[in-house]
Amino acid sequence: MTNWIIIGAILAYFGALYLISHYTGRNSDDSTWFRGNRSSPWYVVAFGMLGTTLSGVTFISVPGRVGDVVDGAFAYLQLTLGMAIGFAVIALVLIPLYYRLNLTSIYGYLGRRLGPDSYLTGAGFFLLSRVIGASFRLYLVAMVFALILERMGFQVPFAVPVAISIALIYLYTRRGGIKTVIWTDTLQTAFLLTAALLTVWWIIRELDFSAAELWTVMSESSRTDFWFVDWGNKDHWFKALVGGAFLAIAMSGLDQDIMQKNLTCRTVTDSQKNLSWFCVFMVLANVLFLTLGFLLYQYGEAKGLVSMTEVDGQSKLRILDAVTGEWTERKTDELYPVLALDHLGWLVALTFILGLVAAAYSSADSALTALTTSFCVDFLKFGSRQRPEGERTRIRGWVQLGFAGLLFLVIVLFELIGNRAVINAIFKIAQYTYGPLLGLFAFGLLSSRRVVDKWTPLICVLAPGLSWVADYCFSFGYFILPFNGALTFAGLWLISRAPEAAPEAPAD
Repeated sequence: MTNWIIIGAILAYFGALYLISHYTGRNSDDSTWFRGNRSSPWYVVAFGMLGTTLSGVTFISVPGRVGDVVDGAFAYLQLTLGMAIGFAVIALVLIPLYYRLNLTSIYGYLGRRLGPDSYLTGAGFFLLSRVIGASFRLYLVAMVFALILERMGFQVPFAVPVAISIALIYLYTRRGGIKTVIWTDTLQTAFLLTAALLTVWWIIRELDFSAAELWTVMSESSRTDFWFVDWGNKDHWFKALVGGAFLAIAMSGLDQDIMQKNLTCRTVTDSQKNLSWFCVFMVLANVLFLTLGFLLYQYGEAKGLVSMTEVDGQSKLRILDAVTGEWTERKTDELYPVLALDHLGWLVALTFILGLVAAAYSSADSALTALTTSFCVDFLKFGSRQRPEGERTRIRGWVQLGFAGLLFLVIVLFELIGNRAVINAIFKIAQYTYGPLLGLFAFGLLSSRRVVDKWTPLICVLAPGLSWVADYCFSFGYFILPFNGALTFAGLWLISRAPEAAPEAPAD
């Protein structure tokens, strides 16, 4: 496979994205950009959402983790099943609420129920979480892009592919907003799944496995253990199911990025159908990527390319370098990229590159759109329509460009830090910030009490800090998110009062 084939395929891919952008962005206004004119077919939204939730992290990290038997291997499947439970709650409780209130930004609910400070606190925590989360995902993918460019003979600073990537996202989403994202995500999900399926097929063919033989090998391997009953294990099934459910509720149901797509469906029923089918797609897709990871290790060990050892309670991955012929220690995230690019043939390498591009952009384009939407609606009050359409369009463009620049700076900062442990800690901070959102919405929905609104920001800052201390001392694992939300809920209860009783009607 020549460099020009790679470049040509990527250019053709982006050509398809811009073609979609051209048709979806025509005659665009605020309703188109923020809500997709509430006209998206539910099945298109369901399929496209899959690419957003999987992202480059799932595409690269989940297959690599399968070999890490110390860290639970197939335990991720427990979390996925828990997330399916969480999406059922979203469909039954949150979606009807958002449609009933006719929300563009879901954090508008906090303003109506708790007050303006709670409203801006919730929106602010979303902006912080999504900037860090989207930057982390793009950073992982940018590392692989840098590896690809290096092997193509291009020596460029790390910031160059990052800047090009973000600029392309800005250009194809700037006109149509969420309406464009709905349709481009569908194409990107198709590429992402095609890459995984083709790799699975290629390895099964190379290893000469029948379906029965593959099932036997997988069922007999410790790598496919997925149900853990030791309570001391952070992957205990109850922790994973409960944590997964709250993870879906907080990071999807209370996240403008994911919910903005759901709110483009025509009706509540369509949006609920979308989530129901999305759950099916999500579980099957994660089973696919876990199976892919198992086969990558199986192939690598059978061909003498991969070695996995345990040192001091940690799994260590070594891969045979295709150029030098020497064994090199690698992160498990690098398993799929290295094998795909060096050992699995040109067709798998090409589809891997396109799948990686799709995984990166399906997550990043919707994140940029959601960040712009939240800032414009929640902080600049676009819903009031006090500004003329032309002025709102101009401001929206500058806001989107500003967030694109912010994502670029955070990704470059990750590269300057260089320490993967530090970067993972930063990403975990973003996960902690969803706890206050969970607590805010839970308090609004489950209690009729009125908070002293000005104290809400303090409660929402203290809860993640206390959760971090608790996790450090007791290792909550996936259970830390509901614990964080419970702390926020308790804090809000302490600064709240019972609603005033309605005056009694005069006696006859």
